[in-house]
Amino acid sequence: MPTTTGPLPFTTPRLDALPLDPAYAEEMAAVLADPALYAFTGGGPPDPATLRSRYERQSAGSPDPAELWWNWVLRVRADGRLAGYVQATVRGPRAEIAWVVGTSWQGRGYASEAAKGLAAHLTSAGGVRTLVAHVHPDHAASEAVASAAGLAPTGEWEDGERRWTGNPPVPGSR
Repeated sequence: MPTTTGPLPFTTPRLDALPLDPAYAEEMAAVLADPALYAFTGGGPPDPATLRSRYERQSAGSPDPAELWWNWVLRVRADGRLAGYVQATVRGPRAEIAWVVGTSWQGRGYASEAAKGLAAHLTSAGGVRTLVAHVHPDHAASEAVASAAGLAPTGEWEDGERRWTGNPPVPGSR
C-alpha cells in the first residue's frame, strides 16, 4: 500500500497504475492535449514544461503532514501507452479521488476500471474507509465512473460539482 513517501503501483485487468513521476510529463501532455477534456473542469491542456512542474510539486507531496497526495499515471498494458491518471488526497480514513482518461482512450471502460482499482487499492491496506469525488452534474460519463467505484451522489455541492461518496467494503471483510 502507499506510504507517506509515495504510492505503490497497482494493477487492474488491463491497466498498470504507476506512481507519478515528472518523467511522464511529455507523454502525458499529449494524452491531456484535447481541449474537450476541460469542458467540465475548466482550464486547458498543459504544455510539457507546465506539466513537469506540476508533477514535481505533486510528487514532492503535500506540505501538510496530515494529508497525503498519491498520484498515478495509467498505462494500458496491451500497448504500453499512457492513457490518463488517477489521484487520491488522503486524510486519515478519507480519500478524495479523481480520474482523467484522455479522449483517445475514452469509451473503453478504462476510467471505470481505474477508479474501481483505485478504490480497492486504497481500502485494501485498511486505512481508507470513505471515498469522495466531485462530479459536474452534466458529466454523465464521470457519474458512471463514480458509481462504478462504489460512490453515490449526495445533496452536497462544491464549486458547482456534486459530491459523491461511498464506503467500499474492506477486502477480506464480511
